[in-house]
Amino acid sequence: MNEREAALRRAAELGLDYLAGLDERHVGARADATAIAQRIGGLLPEAGTDAVSVVEELAGAADPGIVASVGPRYFGFVIGGALPAAAATDWLVGAWGQNAALHALSPAAAAAEQVAGRWMLELLGLPADASVGLPTGAGLGNAIGLAAGRHAVLARAGWDVEAHGLYGAPEITVLIGEEAHATVLTALQYLGLGRDRVVRVPTDDQGRIRADSAAAALAAVDGPLIAVLQAGNVNTGAFDPVDEIADAVADHPNTWIHVDGAFGLWAAVSPSLRHLVEGVDRADSWSTDAHKWLNVGYDCGFVAVRDAEAHRAAMSASASYLMRSEQRENWEWTLDSSRRARGFVLYAAIRSLGREGVQALVERCCMLARRMADRLRDAEGVEVLNDVVLNQVMVRFGGSDERTREVIAAVQADGTAWMGGTTWKGVAAMRISVSNWSTTEADADRTVDAILRCAASA
Repeated sequence: MNEREAALRRAAELGLDYLAGLDERHVGARADATAIAQRIGGLLPEAGTDAVSVVEELAGAADPGIVASVGPRYFGFVIGGALPAAAATDWLVGAWGQNAALHALSPAAAAAEQVAGRWMLELLGLPADASVGLPTGAGLGNAIGLAAGRHAVLARAGWDVEAHGLYGAPEITVLIGEEAHATVLTALQYLGLGRDRVVRVPTDDQGRIRADSAAAALAAVDGPLIAVLQAGNVNTGAFDPVDEIADAVADHPNTWIHVDGAFGLWAAVSPSLRHLVEGVDRADSWSTDAHKWLNVGYDCGFVAVRDAEAHRAAMSASASYLMRSEQRENWEWTLDSSRRARGFVLYAAIRSLGREGVQALVERCCMLARRMADRLRDAEGVEVLNDVVLNQVMVRFGGSDERTREVIAAVQADGTAWMGGTTWKGVAAMRISVSNWSTTEADADRTVDAILRCAASA
């Protein structure tokens, strides 16, 4: 057996051992980065080490710092796991080592993005002729969608922003909700539109943009307009009223609507949840994550743009060596060029589940979130702060910020499950996000038992 084969086989064995132990593993990390760096660090080695030893030593030293986020009782940060087909394909992608930038580099990678992108549009109920790209995540998907919007509204105003930048350009009004995700602000920062020059619209008690306030703000807009709406508030799971706001901007002559749907856009796959995304198909661009609810593993985002030419123009690059072809060129639709071939894993995840499986996954997670919320709500001294419309549950303990933070810390130290904290409307809360394909009712119940046990002893 040669070194490459031996190393890959050993890595597979170690990975399988790790996955086999997930059910009883402490879900959180047991060491911080400083401690792990001491275990794997030291002076730069002068001589190399054989590949099997490198793999074994790294796996052993890193283990205390590995968070069991692919396991069934990780409820932090809306992180999905990795479906069996997705994880296996990801290992295969590592062996293939394809650069997915150019068709000439990998026709197979171009084909995978093309097919998986078409399937994503169909699953999410988006226009079949929209252009698609696979960025690292919904955050950069927001930047891409907004870049396409910046191009489109300025082109309509007679300005070529890619050629001339924003110096002297017509001013763009950007409308966002008070609860817009941080990556929206980062995207505006990237694009020179500014985080603080936006028009912020008040939101209701669940974090939804108030349609009446949006209409009033829009009435004062003169010139190019970009409206950024949210499908799935990061804390409550609530949805902005896209349909009503689309009606409000319908008569505005130069508008672009972008939907940040990092996880909430997946409500479209379920007949029982689809009402939450009513009107989303009227937008001009959309961003979501496949590494959240679709459980493809990290990293894989998705962006779609109704106006393909605006999308391509915003991402355009040219060089004689790039060998542009008539086939799909993945680099034309994202900010990154040379990159891992994400399309293969996205394809594998969708192919393994099918439409029915994706629907069942989303609906099961929402059911489990309601199940956990119901049990917690019935417990003394526990308050559920949000309407559980999707997969997000916010919980407060003893009516106190200090008490809530103590319970969160105790649960994390206990290791049965892991969830983080947040601040909502000025108060501390535990945030539970249910998005893993492998989470069962037993996992949900075991987690609630652990939360209540920790609350009793904290």
